[in-house]
Amino acid sequence: MSSWIAIGALALMGVGIPVAMMATSWVLRPSVPEQGKRTTYESGEIPTGEATGIQFNIQYYMVALLFVVFDIETVLVFPWTVIYRSALDNGASLTRVLVPMLAFIAVLLVGLVWAWRQGAVKWVTSPRAAQRKTERNT
Repeated sequence: MSSWIAIGALALMGVGIPVAMMATSWVLRPSVPEQGKRTTYESGEIPTGEATGIQFNIQYYMVALLFVVFDIETVLVFPWTVIYRSALDNGASLTRVLVPMLAFIAVLLVGLVWAWRQGAVKWVTSPRAAQRKTERNT
């Protein structure tokens, strides 16, 4: 039962400290409302136009998501490679050590093939770039 008390105390501290810090800053901060505080800060630049009218190419997000997925794969494969030899030395069979990692990599490859077929990694070129390429080939 004492371990549950420790867990409860940890949870109480984990919630209590941030709430107390936010309450303290809310009480102590100066409240000076002005128009400059309500504007969007863009690295010192004065914002022009409406920010909702800007549309970004979805390819940026797709490439970023694929990067995150394969970056996490690297983080998971590296520890496996470190313990691979010691697991074999301790009597684990090759299939017991190798099959889970091959299954993991197979799932990632299936995901990559799916993303490739969906066109997630095919970068869309602008009409101007396509025209330049056509002009160079003729």
